[in-house]
Amino acid sequence: MTTPERHISRITIRAPLQDVWKELTKTDEVQKAMFNMQLHTDRLDVGGQVRMRSPNGKWTGVTGEITEWNPPHRYAHTFKFTNFDDPPCTVIYELREVAEGTEFTLTIDNLPVGTRTAKQMKSGSEMICKSLKSILEKGSLPFGTRLLYTLFKLLTPLTPKKCRSENWPIKAA
Repeated sequence: MTTPERHISRITIRAPLQDVWKELTKTDEVQKAMFNMQLHTDRLDVGGQVRMRSPNGKWTGVTGEITEWNPPHRYAHTFKFTNFDDPPCTVIYELREVAEGTEFTLTIDNLPVGTRTAKQMKSGSEMICKSLKSILEKGSLPFGTRLLYTLFKLLTPLTPKKCRSENWPIKAA
């Protein structure tokens, strides 16, 4: 068996740390930097269930559980794409104040080598960093990301049935 790998993406955002934290953890609206998905959870704390859902709530793209919660500096959760049968990995968001604003580090740990999850996570983490920076500094997504989201919307009817949100409920504690 191949040893899982770690992928790290880092970017400096000209915005206060609290603003970056708020954008990463908001549950009341779509997180545009996170592939235009909305964070659903039973609680923002260790043990909280995580579901990243489509804006209309019909589709769940990601499931997980919060493993670390240290506002406003560190947040980690397990991560599994609902459309792949790959093993889960762990996503870690770290924020650090720097002279230019906030250093944002996105680490993907225990990434299963050679899987579709690994391929998606490596390219996706770079896009998340750039999108988060653009949202917080300019108030909008990069043009290419907006085009990609339009494509996602057009392809929604092709989403596998196993990704329907009723298949990925947040279980009562």
